[in-house]
Amino acid sequence: MRYDLVIFDNDGVLVDSEPISNRLLAGYLTELGHPTSYEDSIRDYMGSAMHRVHDLVLERTGRRLPKDFDEVFHARVFAAFERELRPVPGVTDVLEKLAGDGVPYCVASSGSHERIRVGHRTTGLDRWFTDERIFSSEDVGRGKPAPDLFLYAAQRMGVAPGRCVVVEDSPLGVQAAVAAGMDVYGFTAMTPSERLAGAGRLFSDMGELAGLLG
Repeated sequence: MRYDLVIFDNDGVLVDSEPISNRLLAGYLTELGHPTSYEDSIRDYMGSAMHRVHDLVLERTGRRLPKDFDEVFHARVFAAFERELRPVPGVTDVLEKLAGDGVPYCVASSGSHERIRVGHRTTGLDRWFTDERIFSSEDVGRGKPAPDLFLYAAQRMGVAPGRCVVVEDSPLGVQAAVAAGMDVYGFTAMTPSERLAGAGRLFSDMGELAGLLG
């Protein structure tokens, strides 16, 4: 193993949540008078913290989203997770191998702690991620593409940034990992490879990851 820590993004990498959450985000923004397609949501918001949604809508329209926007959106997302959410195919095998080999790993997500935990509990991934392995943009001042979250996760796990690899599926996440001085592997199952061009390696099937990390 060439790394001392594997840092996973959550949405789209551990749990197959991006289709669900972006469908609901596009629908809710459209309801509020900000016409947004599913493709728009993927392009503009995938991998970002919620403040980016507020910032972009304000920048583009001069109007602020309702104060309860996050609360309403997350309630819809969590209800859909209970019905539809699944782990990304192959990721449990990767986690089992890392755990079996004694390789440290964690998750660093733009999502809230509540969102991470709901997703893990629903999919059974909570057995792999105890509290000390979970890091959220809520823990730092700036979310991705700033490097703060990844640097915070590495510091809390006691590993130098140069000894970390990040597994990401969003352009913002790849930018953040590169800015943190970490290697990054881009997961292209949902994202065109050219949008993850900053990643050192690209792969489209989670089953490939264990071999890439070896």
